[in-house]
Amino acid sequence: MRIKLTSLNFAKIIAELIKNKKGFEIKILDLRKLSTIADFFVICSADSERQVKAIADEIEEKLSQQRIKCSNKEGYETMNWVLLDYFDVIVHIFKTEARSYYNLEKFWGDAPVIVVKDEPVESTKQKTTTKSLKSSRRGN
Repeated sequence: MRIKLTSLNFAKIIAELIKNKKGFEIKILDLRKLSTIADFFVICSADSERQVKAIADEIEEKLSQQRIKCSNKEGYETMNWVLLDYFDVIVHIFKTEARSYYNLEKFWGDAPVIVVKDEPVESTKQKTTTKSLKSSRRGN
């Protein structure tokens, strides 16, 4: 039996991959009622060109391992704004200054927004495990 992955869940998976490479100010814009170009944009910021590349490479590598291929990618020449097109979900990875300049959130201002917490998944699990260990040492 094959489970169907919705475009929203796919966008959330991409957001988690971004968090794992310390991308920040992650937002998922819901374009389903506004446009036919994609169901969702996943937008994030990075501090440097190196980090932009690391985030883009992480997304491509992890999804490729699941046999999900990027249909188009742009921006690898300058690393200020990398776009990865996965048909229903388009990923925008910006250097902070470029994100402010292009301001996609304002352009798509009518789109409902899901703000993703910046903390990586591993850190959350590590904190939970640490809390559990401390509790068990106290005898709770």
